[in-house]
Amino acid sequence: MTRGEANHVKVHYKGSDEDFVVFLDSVEDYKKWQSDKSVPLAQVVSSFKVFTTHKHGAQGLLEGASNSTLENQFGTSQEDEVVRMILEKGDVQEFEMAARQGRKNDSNGPYIAS
Repeated sequence: MTRGEANHVKVHYKGSDEDFVVFLDSVEDYKKWQSDKSVPLAQVVSSFKVFTTHKHGAQGLLEGASNSTLENQFGTSQEDEVVRMILEKGDVQEFEMAARQGRKNDSNGPYIAS
């Protein structure tokens, strides 16, 4: 695998005032959780951090959602509960991070200054 190349999965939820994003470990674990709620959320999500994109859809600049934003949208600021709501109502999106290009180690070979 090339450096930096990775597949990521996220769930996007469009709220009334903001767009929210939660990152998942895998689509398979998410589908298991959807059919069997006894699967621990810790096996489904990458972290219990909820991100907001400030009305820029799923592709906007991600920033941690404040407690007041969560409270206004979901009626609670408990991130465990908010993550569960987003997973139940949101849309899954898979994306691939592009591989980084360029020199790998400038200290080797012809790039060393004489």
